[in-house]
Amino acid sequence: MSRILLIHGAWHNEKCWNTVISLLEKEGYDAFALTLPGNEVDGDKNVSYDDYVNHVVEVINNQPDDVIVVGHSSAGHVIQMAVPKVKDKVKKIIFNDAWIIPDGQSQFDLVPEEIKNGMIEAAKASGENAIPVDPGFLRGMLATEADEETFEKLLGILVSQPLALMETPINAKPLESLNMPKVLLYCTKDISLPKEVYVGMFVALGSDQIVEVECDHEGLFTNPEAFTKGLIKCIEI
Repeated sequence: MSRILLIHGAWHNEKCWNTVISLLEKEGYDAFALTLPGNEVDGDKNVSYDDYVNHVVEVINNQPDDVIVVGHSSAGHVIQMAVPKVKDKVKKIIFNDAWIIPDGQSQFDLVPEEIKNGMIEAAKASGENAIPVDPGFLRGMLATEADEETFEKLLGILVSQPLALMETPINAKPLESLNMPKVLLYCTKDISLPKEVYVGMFVALGSDQIVEVECDHEGLFTNPEAFTKGLIKCIEI
């Protein structure tokens, strides 16, 4: 059986996957998560986009067998860059409300100017070139379904995000040319982007396999039971 590699998005780290991993293990799956460079607790924010890609490649290469790669949110474009470098080790990609970026563009190229500029200014003001966690943004756009206890737990895990993840253009062509199974796990209560945007980014890869779950953008943490049921469907397709 393939191992399930779970990759977090911006501001997150591997701790956000703990409950999902436990639920997958109860169902007999071998799952694990990684933390991207710079997103460790008290991690050095002086990282490059290549650091993200190289770390994912190294982790996958170190697995004895093939893996199914799951990417949440901003991990989508890290996967776009990393998976072609280890294509023989990856059985399937599962994108979860993920940013899948056109060739030669960055995530910031797809973000409204006022939001992008606010994040850049906040990163400059931080003194570490990293975007601080914004509780208002988290509550208003991402963890909209969380009760207060869950929200506070999530807020306690998140870390500031190095700008490199958002502002670096990617090379999307290698993944586009791969004939590899791809699935979208779409959270129907996610208001961070319209459904047609997430679906549109995904189908541009040439796949139409979509599984829906009733979660917000942070479903992996705010509703892990429902999220994991949907994830298992994606794994088994």
